[in-house]
Amino acid sequence: MKPIRKQFDAAASFPLEFTYRAVKDSHNELPNHLHDWHEIVYVHAGKGVFFIDGSFYAMSPGDLFLLPGNTIHRALPEEEAPLTVSAIYFHGRIAQWNSLGDTFSYIQCFEQANKWKSHKLCVDSSDRDFTEAMLVNINSELSVNRPGQRHAVVLHLLHLLLLLNRQMPVPTAERKNTGAPEWMRMTLRTIDEQPFSDVSLSTLSVKAAVNPSHFTRVFKLLTGMTLTEYVTAKRISRAKELLLSSDAPIHAIANECGFESLPHFHRTFKKLTGTTPAGYKRSCLTPGIHHI
Repeated sequence: MKPIRKQFDAAASFPLEFTYRAVKDSHNELPNHLHDWHEIVYVHAGKGVFFIDGSFYAMSPGDLFLLPGNTIHRALPEEEAPLTVSAIYFHGRIAQWNSLGDTFSYIQCFEQANKWKSHKLCVDSSDRDFTEAMLVNINSELSVNRPGQRHAVVLHLLHLLLLLNRQMPVPTAERKNTGAPEWMRMTLRTIDEQPFSDVSLSTLSVKAAVNPSHFTRVFKLLTGMTLTEYVTAKRISRAKELLLSSDAPIHAIANECGFESLPHFHRTFKKLTGTTPAGYKRSCLTPGIHHI
């Protein structure tokens, strides 16, 4: 099953959505999904495993996760301990402020999480209290219509982002732990680093020294996708980045991202995103709509 694309309105005047203390179990949690907006997830209670962009993370109370836009993810709550989480979804432009002569950016913590492939923060007790207070404040503002409501929500979000940027740790190997054998972690690293090379089942199963049928079964069990679906999603995510960050023609981007033909690239891109590559680039680069 290919990842679900959760849709948000990038042109909204207030590009932010918030879920407060939602209870997640194996029956109501979304399968693998992604979206263009950034997401902050905070765990209030329960236990589980978070699959994020090829890595597996243990989920416990006080854990906080940073998910940059277009990151494939899925939570797997424990049956005996359903997760209670809060989540903030927002478009990057809501946190874009004048640099004031400083190199600081409120969303640089997401950029670092993406660069380091390290999405989990273990918040200490004092910062945990602060984080929970900011979530309470955001929920309170969104629950009652008052003057300056949206500005207040953004101020609380920025205060939280300031803390998270200051708490970003040096990346460690701790994140690659829960629920996946070493050969699976090695496979996901290979796909993440070289999604446009030969990442076929035959090549990867030989490299992992695992029988292809066992490889296929475990890969689908842990990621929720077939190998082909996972590789395709990674290639399309990279194509979206290139469409917005370069002036290369679409056929060159298709070739760079491992598609054998331009028509195949067009069909796949539209199937996963709902629009064509040219339409995606045009909508995201339209004045007044800033892509994250």
